[in-house]
Amino acid sequence: MLSQKDPPLSLPMPRGFEKPYAAFLFDMDSTILNSIHAAERAWSEWARRHGLDVEEFLPKMHGSRGIDTITRLNLPGIDPEYEAKLVTEAEIADVSDVVPIPGAAAFLSSLPPDRWAIVTSSPLRLAHRRLEAAGLPRPRFMVTAEDVTVGKPNPQCYILGAERLGVSSEDCLVFEDVAAGIAAGEAAGADVMVVTATHHHKMETRHPTLPSYDQISVRISDDHKMLVVSNAAL
Repeated sequence: MLSQKDPPLSLPMPRGFEKPYAAFLFDMDSTILNSIHAAERAWSEWARRHGLDVEEFLPKMHGSRGIDTITRLNLPGIDPEYEAKLVTEAEIADVSDVVPIPGAAAFLSSLPPDRWAIVTSSPLRLAHRRLEAAGLPRPRFMVTAEDVTVGKPNPQCYILGAERLGVSSEDCLVFEDVAAGIAAGEAAGADVMVVTATHHHKMETRHPTLPSYDQISVRISDDHKMLVVSNAAL
C-alpha cells in the first residue's frame, strides 16, 4: 500500500493500462538503476580531456550509446569507437554509487523470467557490472549497444528486444526515462511508461509517469499476459 508520503501515480493511471501485455521491456540506466553520478564522472573527465564545456555536454549524453554521443560531436581527429571504449572502461571501473531505483528489485523479481528484457544503450560488460552493483537480477534476455547498428531514438533495439522474447513490440510495455528512449519505444509501436525517479524537473509527456516501482504490481491475466496495477487499489 502507498503511504501518505508516497507521491501519487500521475494520471492517466490506470487508464491506458487496462490492456495486458505480452512482455515488458526496460531501459536500464535511470529506469531500473541510478548510475547518473558514476556516468557523469566518467564522461566529465572525457569531455574535459577533449576541451568541451562539461556542463553543456553532460545533458546530451544520457540515453544514447557512447559511440553515437561521440559521433554526433564531429570532433576532428577523433575515432568514436576507440573513444567510446575508453569511456566504457572508465564506467566499468566506477560503480561505487550505482543503486537500484526504489522498488525495482522486487518488481523485476515478481515478473515471469521469460516475459521481460533489458534494452540498454550500454555495452554488455557495463550493463552486467551495473546490474551487479545495484543488486538487480540479470535477465534471460538483453539487448545492448553491441546488438544494434543504430541506437535510440531508432526503434531497432526495442523491436529486437521483443523478437528475443518471441512477441510483437506492439504487445509490449516499454519502461523509459529520457526522450530518445521514449521516442524509440513509440516508434516500435509499444506503449510507454516514463520512470521519473531520477528526474529533477517535471517532464512533459503524454505517457503515464512512475516515480517508484513500489507503487505498482503486476497481475497475470487468464491468457498469461501481464497487467500493471496500482498498489493504491490493492
